[in-house]
Amino acid sequence: MKIGILQTGRSPDELRAEFGDYDGLFRRLLAGRGFEFETWPVLDGIFPPGPEAADGWLITGSRFGVYEDHPWIAPLEDLIRAIHAAGGPLVGICFGHQIVAQALGGRVAKYDGGWAVGAQAYEAPGGQDCLLAWHQDQVIEKPAAAEVVGTSDFCRYAALRYGDRALTFQAHPEFTPAFLRALIGARRQVLPPALADAALAGLDGCALSTAPYADLIAGFLKRDA
Repeated sequence: MKIGILQTGRSPDELRAEFGDYDGLFRRLLAGRGFEFETWPVLDGIFPPGPEAADGWLITGSRFGVYEDHPWIAPLEDLIRAIHAAGGPLVGICFGHQIVAQALGGRVAKYDGGWAVGAQAYEAPGGQDCLLAWHQDQVIEKPAAAEVVGTSDFCRYAALRYGDRALTFQAHPEFTPAFLRALIGARRQVLPPALADAALAGLDGCALSTAPYADLIAGFLKRDA
């Protein structure tokens, strides 16, 4: 099964040699599950010819805001709507979660409550999950068609499901504690110092739900979930 990765951001230059780029994090997360991958760096204006170019789709995270005026945002929203109309499946993570919501009628904004960085607990249908997060923007109005399948006190719309067509998460199941620790080091200047310190201190505070979420994403892409 071919998965098209729509790359909307890049990991910091100084981290890439050790950890790879954002598309590589997903290749590792979903390795051994029968997928082949092709990456389209849409942030460079490089797009697939259409929804038929892959069997399933995944949109990465990004340092950009979905509401910002970049020339690739509107074409990406058009592609999202085309994939959705064609029946998906589509998975969106962080920026991907937000751009899917925006493309399908929701609203995204910089959250006045500030940043979520580090290990975060979420209420999901199966119980409480722990995932790594890095965001200030979030979905503040969900599309009418979206079902809430993950939430927290900080992030009301932390995970959304659009039937069997799209599944999106604000958190980063593809991040490892080592990567997030390095990311905080590389981009610490954008964070409040106390928040950065607390995020680093709390990285070992809960057992991450990485493997179950890899299974969930893979199952959704294969139409098993």
